[in-house]
Amino acid sequence: MYPLILLSPALAILLIFKVFPIIYAFRLSFYDWGIAGERGFVGFLNYVYLFKDPFFWQSLWNTFMYALFAVPLGIIISLIIASLLNRGIRGLGFFRTAYFLPVITSIVAVSVVWKWLYNPQRGLFNYLLTLLGMSPLKWLEEPRGIFELLTGHSLPMLLKGPSLALFSLVLLSVWKSLGYNIVIFLAGLKNIPNVYYEAAKIDGAGPISTLFNVTLPLLSPTTFYVAIMTTITSFQVFAPVWLMTGPPPGGPLGTTSVIVYYLFQKGYEEYQVGYGSAIAFVFFILILIITVIQKTVLEKRVYYEV
Repeated sequence: MYPLILLSPALAILLIFKVFPIIYAFRLSFYDWGIAGERGFVGFLNYVYLFKDPFFWQSLWNTFMYALFAVPLGIIISLIIASLLNRGIRGLGFFRTAYFLPVITSIVAVSVVWKWLYNPQRGLFNYLLTLLGMSPLKWLEEPRGIFELLTGHSLPMLLKGPSLALFSLVLLSVWKSLGYNIVIFLAGLKNIPNVYYEAAKIDGAGPISTLFNVTLPLLSPTTFYVAIMTTITSFQVFAPVWLMTGPPPGGPLGTTSVIVYYLFQKGYEEYQVGYGSAIAFVFFILILIITVIQKTVLEKRVYYEV
């Protein structure tokens, strides 16, 4: 009984702010609900319109492209930096703080600064490109895929990758979340017993062999956690799209319109609350399915001892 009393505040918050909105959104999705309130029960009509809506599918594709690049880039870069910091360098506390500062900085402030960095005429990134003898880029205005730009040829949708505009948002996301992932990976690296490294050294294992046979297997629980959390946050991206792209947001040519922005557009700008609720519920089910698949597939590769 005592544990339930201690858990009750957290459970109440979970029910009020998580479970109840999901149930209420599911109910609203069966109604033609606009700014004036409920206008009638429409059954599954919102879902029929949703699955026939090309803009929904484009937003879903953009979201998948965003996550496909943001998740592995975020994990790999943060793991490399955490490994370097784990080598007992001086001033470790300073570096931890420096890398973590973007995490606690407002996404609005970060988006405004990065929008200036991406400015085609006065941005820092294009200035650095010109110093290297390269042509400046229209970072947030280029609808072509990054692989199309690299190859100089038109490619099928499956091969062209995210637009340069969307990839620019990916870079912002990776930088913003880097500090959090580094701290998590550092904690995981510190928890690996040194005896495993000593045994590997006695067996004659080199740095590469030690990395793949000792460090990565024992770090797999941490990597598993970071992968799931990064995937969920990547699918929920909204603020950079709203603040940095357009006008209108989601441009150029809809290549940065992600699913959460499309939900916002339908529910709050066009006041199609029932339709927006259908998008929200489908999105919830989608994230749930992806998380379950990740847990099922990745958990088989989680090791707690070598």
